[in-house]
Amino acid sequence: MTFPPSAQRAPQPPSPPTIGPPTMVPPPAAPRRRRRRLIIVLVAIPLAVLALLVAAGGIWFATNAVRKAPPAAGTIDFHAPLAVPPLAPSRVENGVRIFELTAQEGRTSFVAQGDTPTLGYDGTYLGPTLVAERGEQVRVDVTNGLADPTTVHWHGMHLPAAMDGGPSSPIAAGGTWQPEWTIDQPASTLWYHPHLHGRTREQVDAGLAGMFLVQDDEESALALPREYGVDDLPVIVQDRSFNSDGSFAGGLGMQFDGVLGDTILVNGTVAPYLDVSTERVRLRLLNGSSARMYDFAFADGREFALVGTDGGLLEAPVMATDIPLSPGERAEIVVSVKPGERTVLRSLAPDPALNAGSAAFDVMELRAAAPLATSPEVPSRLADVPAADASGAAAERDFVMSGHNINDRQMDLGRVDVVATVDTSEVWTVRNANPLPHSFHVHDTQFRILSVDGAPPPARLAGYKDTIALERDREYRLLVRFDDYADPTTPYMYHCHLLWHEDQGMMGQFLVVEPGQQPDLKRPEGDTDDRHDH
Repeated sequence: MTFPPSAQRAPQPPSPPTIGPPTMVPPPAAPRRRRRRLIIVLVAIPLAVLALLVAAGGIWFATNAVRKAPPAAGTIDFHAPLAVPPLAPSRVENGVRIFELTAQEGRTSFVAQGDTPTLGYDGTYLGPTLVAERGEQVRVDVTNGLADPTTVHWHGMHLPAAMDGGPSSPIAAGGTWQPEWTIDQPASTLWYHPHLHGRTREQVDAGLAGMFLVQDDEESALALPREYGVDDLPVIVQDRSFNSDGSFAGGLGMQFDGVLGDTILVNGTVAPYLDVSTERVRLRLLNGSSARMYDFAFADGREFALVGTDGGLLEAPVMATDIPLSPGERAEIVVSVKPGERTVLRSLAPDPALNAGSAAFDVMELRAAAPLATSPEVPSRLADVPAADASGAAAERDFVMSGHNINDRQMDLGRVDVVATVDTSEVWTVRNANPLPHSFHVHDTQFRILSVDGAPPPARLAGYKDTIALERDREYRLLVRFDDYADPTTPYMYHCHLLWHEDQGMMGQFLVVEPGQQPDLKRPEGDTDDRHDH
């Protein structure tokens, strides 16, 4: 007889109790697989998001981190005569030479896309060249015609802190400022520009800058080119980019240097040429860019005479084929030309140790006339530059540039970082701890470079300086002198002169006081920000 499978066996009695640990019955497989899948999903989702972010960041970095560069050397058609900033008019009242400057908005024609909104002093872009003699009392009546506050800093000038024009001296929109001081330094090529805390780069890049030339009897007696606009010319070099409507393009992208441009302006002129009418011409080079490093040379490799740097003439001419300049640095060079020839001033790739890009590009063309007026030879001796002596230094200080910090600190208008005593010298050791480009600028004083990595400085750095480029881990020892102008309330500044770095807080303040005098720092009116985060 056949039975259904379920009835083939009689029901079994229950099993006897188990002695010892009970047998663990494994859980159903499905919940275990579900938990495993859940764990895999929970781990995979953030990994996938991270991978997407890394990929997106890589793409964004690749498209933004490449430094903008002007057209390659040899490709520019120089078609515009070089503009020469006018000499600023002045008048003398009661023994004081008085200049007037007005910061104003305007529009300037640079490119075919359209006029560019710009800022300028007494014009739409840049400003006039101020000239004064050593020993003169000068006053500059500054009017702020802008909608925003500004300042005017006299870069390289030795003067009282209250007249320096740093961030502690803002000029309100529509306001005026009348700094007055005595010119007390050797003949030199200086310049002026805004120094508004957090907005310096913006205002300088918009066009607020100009030259200030100091003259003295010793320099005037030398057989150097000196007819302004003829054989003695300001050469303010800047880089800019333009949007499709002609406005300046100012995006930072991933540029740790700051804003870099793909168009070179010289005195506000695109693709300029200079008609040269004399056998020798003196070019007062100013790196007026906010971030770009230049290495000026001539396309044919010709030598020129470097006769002066930031703080004035060198002891003797230095024959060179190139001169590197970081933002804010100046150099006076005398170049010889032959009748009818043309030569191009260009920028070579910067020293690789600066990590400031590898672009080489043209700046302007020199066109020598067929007949040239005779020029005297450059003198073999220029100025008395005594040897730098640090034996009596009152203090030694270290400054480490890293990220946007100096000595792990960012700028605070309410903090004094250094207190120096008037009529003393100090040794400041400065080092860039980053692979990124930095520089170092000190207000009021013209320092001397004692050594570079323990060796004497090269001849081009042997004179008076106020700004230097800093290569990674290269140690510069500076002899800094505080001759005059004790003021316990108003500070001078030291900072990186890559202007975006400065705006991000890479700056410190120092006071110069009388012996035993206590600092009593005064905050700028209206400033309440203790941290100055940007």
